[in-house]
Amino acid sequence: MRIMGLDYGSKTMGVAISDPLCITAQGIEIIRREQENKLRKTLARIEALIAEYGIEQIVLGYPKNMNNTIGERAEKSEKLKETLERRTGLPVVLWDERLTTEAANQAMIEAGIRREHRKEHVDKIAAVLILQGYLDSRS
Repeated sequence: MRIMGLDYGSKTMGVAISDPLCITAQGIEIIRREQENKLRKTLARIEALIAEYGIEQIVLGYPKNMNNTIGERAEKSEKLKETLERRTGLPVVLWDERLTTEAANQAMIEAGIRREHRKEHVDKIAAVLILQGYLDSRS
């Protein structure tokens, strides 16, 4: 079994997958789109990755506010969850992603990645952190 982790941003979608034993998460790619509400190609790419890797579950980052309230981004994630479940037939788990982007940036700083290159990787690393957090919670 493999699980897919998604970090849903306004113009990008970071994608990570678990190993077959669901112990570790690896970043796969960043799906980019021209406009925030244009998801057709993004969803088609997610479906292709699901088929390629034999994904059986999706973990979607859920960007709650720091005071635990639901804002506009979290509402968009809830709508995406419904769309993904309908299109893929797979269960989708919303996973609290507060501070994952900050943690991803900090990891890149510690790894010595230059500031101008960080933006290229942050969404994929955030997807890894979301998925790894979920995998760790299961054990």
